[in-house]
Amino acid sequence: MVTKCQNCPLRARDLFVQMTSQEVTFMQSFKTGELEVDGGTTLMMEASNSPQLYTALSGMGLRYKTLLSGERQVINFVMPGDFIGLQAGVMQEMQHSVEATTDMKLCVFDRKRLWELFRDHPDRAYDLTWIAAVEEHLLGESLAILGHMDGLERIARAFVRLFDRGAAIGLTTGHEMPLPYRQQDLADALGLSVVHVNKMLKRLREQRSATWQNGRLILHDRDELCRIAQLEPDRDPMKRPLI
Repeated sequence: MVTKCQNCPLRARDLFVQMTSQEVTFMQSFKTGELEVDGGTTLMMEASNSPQLYTALSGMGLRYKTLLSGERQVINFVMPGDFIGLQAGVMQEMQHSVEATTDMKLCVFDRKRLWELFRDHPDRAYDLTWIAAVEEHLLGESLAILGHMDGLERIARAFVRLFDRGAAIGLTTGHEMPLPYRQQDLADALGLSVVHVNKMLKRLREQRSATWQNGRLILHDRDELCRIAQLEPDRDPMKRPLI
């Protein structure tokens, strides 16, 4: 059964900025349906011109670029609430690929109507601009991390960030959350070798800071992870728009 925007479970989360009734009505008309895909499905391919845009309603995925060598460089991880395909909507083609890691359910939008959103709903258009600006900020932060943090610090920071995102959208249970990625994915995203990631994960387990095994992440000592990651432990998550 298709989820109506009025009943969207993500809208109830404090993470997302509340929409006006007019915005909800427009988003319902903007939405053309839902798509359910299996884990491993490519949602968007680099250099493609997709006619559709998506919001992840449930499930997890990743964004990556394919290098000339054929290897993948993971850019970031997709979680519920993330908007997918903005590059194709603005630049006419994707500059990276998006793949479902788990089974996913996605809200589907017609890319041809994107300019209608900018023309008739400037507040919603501003939300898209905000999303693009935050993605640019996160890319800059990632470059700073790669240049100035060692492997343990990078992994600790990734775990805290991912756990906080998961907690904000209801994926956590106590100190645990699903994290259904491979060590290779984390290594690619953080600019590390798989061997080094494996060593650092063992170190975090031994010092009882975090455990990541069998697709589950457990934070045993979040404050210690924040200390390693150079993050304030009590910061509030940044509210964000939901498209």
